[in-house]
Amino acid sequence: MQIVKILYWSLVAGAVLIGVTLWSWGQPLLSRSGEVRLWVNSIWSSENSQQVADWYSLSHAMLGMLIAIVGRGFRRQIAYPVSLTFLLAIGVGWEIVEHTDWVLDRFRGQTIYQGYMGDTVLNAVCDYLFMVVGFFAGIALPVRWGIFLMVGLEVFSAVVARDSLLLTTLRIVYPIQAIADWQDATNPVTHPPSP
Repeated sequence: MQIVKILYWSLVAGAVLIGVTLWSWGQPLLSRSGEVRLWVNSIWSSENSQQVADWYSLSHAMLGMLIAIVGRGFRRQIAYPVSLTFLLAIGVGWEIVEHTDWVLDRFRGQTIYQGYMGDTVLNAVCDYLFMVVGFFAGIALPVRWGIFLMVGLEVFSAVVARDSLLLTTLRIVYPIQAIADWQDATNPVTHPPSP
């Protein structure tokens, strides 16, 4: 189908659009440390949202899977090209909107994100690509396995990193102090390890 081919190329163009837009807005291409890492293991690290992947990369992959699974669940009402269009719009739209002053200020209003200056271009483009990969995983896997994987990643991320897609969304939309306190308990600044 010609429209699907156009949408595939649009997914590639979306990564370029994110990169060019954020760079033109002054977001750094790479981390200020000058290092390029494949993985940042702590949500409290200054390298979080600056490198190729971190715990929030899982959230992007899960969102891509969710779009695919919903599209498959309603395939009579939602054709595959429509699911691809949603993926493109949400993926590109979020990475750009996330770096507006209004959204950055909402993030900074939460303890866990204080001092957050936004993603590097590298991280934003990679987060988008994780979402695209998640989408195609959601298309390839049987629906029940896709749901199982999404739930597993969500629980794993929440337990190990103390943040996840659901927790981040909840903190931004309706902050709950008990969750903030639970997350902050692993913050090395506010709770330094005992000597």
